[in-house]
Amino acid sequence: MSRRCELTGKSVQSGNNVSHAHNKTRRRFLPNLCNVSLMSDTLGRNFRLRVSANALRSVEHRGGLDNFLKKSRNGDLSLKARRIKTEVEKKSAVSIADLTA
Repeated sequence: MSRRCELTGKSVQSGNNVSHAHNKTRRRFLPNLCNVSLMSDTLGRNFRLRVSANALRSVEHRGGLDNFLKKSRNGDLSLKARRIKTEVEKKSAVSIADLTA
């Protein structure tokens, strides 16, 4: 399993440890990933995702998983998240068509 957020695409970065003597050694900056279950309001089910803590705050700020997925770009999302996004879009399009008919 890769160290990559499924919603934002945040992944491992690399940099240097710099000592007092200014010696540089390579290091890795790992994202703060959490295994969470997020509820989709339109689909009425839970989805288990591996998400960064920053993305979790963004999901809450935007009002839930469905709103976050609607506003996010497909390039940032994992395959699993893109499939959830298409399901949500189809379900919301059907419900809008039912309201207008």
